[in-house]
Amino acid sequence: MRLRQLVIATSELDLLADSICDLFELNRTYSDPELIVFGLQNVLIPLGDTFLELVTPVRENTSAERFLRKRGGDGGYMVIVDSVDIEKERKRLETVEMDIVWHENRNTDGIHGQSLHLHPKQVGGAILSIDNMNPPSSWLWAGTEWEENINKSLVSHLSGVNICSPHPDNLMSNWERALGRKRSVDGTSIDLSGSSINFVMNTHSQSEYVSAFQIHTAKRLDLENRAASRGFLIDNNIHLGGVDFLLIE
Repeated sequence: MRLRQLVIATSELDLLADSICDLFELNRTYSDPELIVFGLQNVLIPLGDTFLELVTPVRENTSAERFLRKRGGDGGYMVIVDSVDIEKERKRLETVEMDIVWHENRNTDGIHGQSLHLHPKQVGGAILSIDNMNPPSSWLWAGTEWEENINKSLVSHLSGVNICSPHPDNLMSNWERALGRKRSVDGTSIDLSGSSINFVMNTHSQSEYVSAFQIHTAKRLDLENRAASRGFLIDNNIHLGGVDFLLIE
């Protein structure tokens, strides 16, 4: 199991997508028409074989619209992990009494994609989806031509997400049950294959929210200079779409 896709909910889809692609020298690859079932439009941006997804509500009273209203702006909305055996995960979730609120089961262009969305109130911090692709190298949510749009000139992949909570230990326990993984030895993260879910103390409020995405680069200084020139460097962190982009070398 590994982190595969991180999602930002935004009220300015094109503006945010253009800003992210310009800063990190990335490319849009796909917009999924099937998301209209959730009242959403989206865009997928590949970072290697991991993805940023931006979603915006196009109908009233959607969960994303409520999220934006409650948060007072853009923010990290969803965490998607890629699993090897989704049937095994589904059975495991039943045994730990974690509710599945949506099961996507799609066959397109020879790709079988499935996702299990867990109940947000049982997990906390973000919507969590456990997904699976057959063949494993594919990622149907980004279409079938996303590999043509990969550019690693500045960044290579997403490798982590930070979730803030006034009670990070309790939140981590929920995620342990949801993912079927134990926390790290230092008690601050749940480690997946080449990636991690990290839990951070929120000392400012009682809110739980996605605070940062971890993104790998070999050109940290270049990116910080680019971000500063565009007005995206705030308190020494790159801040876009309501989250910090933490540069990992």
